[in-house]
This record gives sequence, structure tokens and C-alpha cells, in this order.
Amino acid sequence: MSEKRIIISGGGTGGHIFPAISIANSLKKIDPECEILFVGALGRMEMEKVPAAGYKIVGLPVAGLKRELSVENLKLPFKIFKSLCQARKIVYDFDPDVAVGVGGYASGPVLWMASRMNIPILIQEQNSYAGLTNRILGKKAKKICVAYEGMEKFFKAEKIILTGNPVREGIVLINPQQKEEAYRYFELDPQKKTILIIGGSLGASTLNNCAKEWIRKGTQENIQLIWQYGSFYKNEIRDFISANPKPNVKAFEFIKRMDYAYAIADVVISRAGAGTISELAVAGKASVLIPSPNVVKDHQTHNAMALVRKNAAIMIPDDEAVEKAFKAAVDLAEDENKRKELETRISGMAIRNSAEIIAREVLKLAEK
Repeated sequence: MSEKRIIISGGGTGGHIFPAISIANSLKKIDPECEILFVGALGRMEMEKVPAAGYKIVGLPVAGLKRELSVENLKLPFKIFKSLCQARKIVYDFDPDVAVGVGGYASGPVLWMASRMNIPILIQEQNSYAGLTNRILGKKAKKICVAYEGMEKFFKAEKIILTGNPVREGIVLINPQQKEEAYRYFELDPQKKTILIIGGSLGASTLNNCAKEWIRKGTQENIQLIWQYGSFYKNEIRDFISANPKPNVKAFEFIKRMDYAYAIADVVISRAGAGTISELAVAGKASVLIPSPNVVKDHQTHNAMALVRKNAAIMIPDDEAVEKAFKAAVDLAEDENKRKELETRISGMAIRNSAEIIAREVLKLAEK
């Protein structure tokens, strides 16, 4: 193959960054000579995670609108204008064959400028309810890779490809040897039921409060917990753990071996971000989903309901979670029949080679 040049833009959270890196890895596996440039938002976690994965990234000063009254909102038009100017220069200098958007603040300026410069663009829409930026960019996109059926209400049907969402490498259906390694890694008891609670890479206040309430009540002898509390809450949760030490609770700011965590989790309590749901499907995990109320168009509830309607997950509203989430998770962990049913149904929704499918579509556009 001749050398292809590809821009991948987006980020902000692990839910955008990890799929983007998975797509890049698949591109390199298919075409080792292709050159990839990431474009992210300055100050966001992609500026650290992408170089750690071995890829070059440049940052834009773009940011989102804050919901509360803030002087930062007054600066937003200037940041957008500056980001558009910088995005145009980045696209012009790199001269890509294709620009790929995975969602996040940087996707908009980069893909908009690429389309204005007649460079084909591909969008990876992770959610069951498409965001405004992707709906606008979708009019210019050559291909739109989606994770849910029924996306014709947002995009032209002839552009849509059902690919699923890429997940982090290593998260696959679990084998017995991996489970043994995982129990040793977390220093947990194979004879006890394990609940995994994850609020995303930054954390989630409600999910952390669920874990804290369960710990305050004394936990349960036959249940052990793996808890990812997120970087935003690290000082608060470290103080709490120090004051409430429990041998059956393993708490982490960020879980590096998420494949191990999934391997031994009997039940997962999590937000309903698109990336997390895709990981739950690929790993085949029974789950209690608590959609975030702080997202545009309540899209996490739409994501969760896509599973609930197929009896593939349990959903609890955010304002009821502290009271109900752990009881639901413990009941599910102890009800083998119900747990197996959810595992079977969510596994049936998984698309296991999403990153490769998307990478091949990107390279097809590059050939054209």
C-alpha cells in the first residue's frame, strides 16, 4: 500500500479516547505504513493518553459551553474561532487523505475544516441519540459508523454502517486462566461474588456515593468490590477509604487492567456511556446502569433503554441510585439464572471487531 495520511480528532473522556486509539491500532495493523495524527483539546486527557499509546497529537484551545453562568462562556466564541483557524492550518499542513471524528470538542473544528477543504470525512457516532455536532457534520460525511440500529432518523441511510463501538484491546470474552490471574492481581477471593463499579475515567459523584453508602452500612461478607472512583474525586475518596478501610473493597483512581476487572466481575454498576456499554457487551457482563442526567438530550438514558428493551441490562435513575443500586447489584449477583440471562442477551448485541471494520472503511475512503 502507498502511505496514507489520516487525522483522527476528538477526545475529552476515555469513552472517546480509547475507541480512537483502537481505530488507530487497527489502521496500523492493516497498513503499517499509514501516518496518523491525532487532534485533541488542550488540557483534556487525550493530550496524555494518546502519546502514551505511541501516537502524535496536537491540541486545539476549543472548549464546551458550561451549563452554569461562567465568565468562561464569554470566551467561547473566541476559542471556537481560534480553533477553526488552527484546525485549518493543521489540516493544510498534514494534508490527510481522510479525517475521522470520534466525538469530543476537537472533532467539530477539524472535520468542518477538512470538509471545507474537500477532504473526505468519516464520523464515528457512539450513542443511540446523535449529538448536534455530528448531525451537522453528518451532512458532509462520506461514511457514518454507528453502534445502534435506527440511526436513519439522524443521518442518511446510505451513509450509515453498523459497526459497533471499538473497545480497549484485551476486553474480550473471558477465559478461565485470565480469571485466575485477575483474582491474584486484585488480591480478591474467587469464592466470593465481585461487583465492579465504574463511573468513567473522570469519575461520577452518584456512583461514588453509592459505593460510600454501601461501605458505611458495613458491606457484606460474601460480596467484594472493585471501585474506580475517577481522577476528579481522588482526594475525597482517598480520605474516605482511609477512614473506612475494608479488606473486601479495592478502590482505584483508574483501573489500568480493566480486562482483569471485567474478568472477575459478576455484576457491573456503571454509567451508560456508549463506550462502556460496548465494553460490557463484548465482555458479556450483567449490569446495573445509572444514566448520567448531565448529558445533552439525556442520551445515556437512550443508550441504557436500548439494552433494557432487550432485557440485556437493569436501569436505575440517577436520583434513586444511592438507595437502590447496590441492592439491585447484590440481588443480581446472587441470582444466577437472572445474571446468566442478562449476560447472554448483552453478549448477543456485541460487535467484536468494530475497530477493524471502521479502519477498513477509513482506508477505502483514502483509496478514493
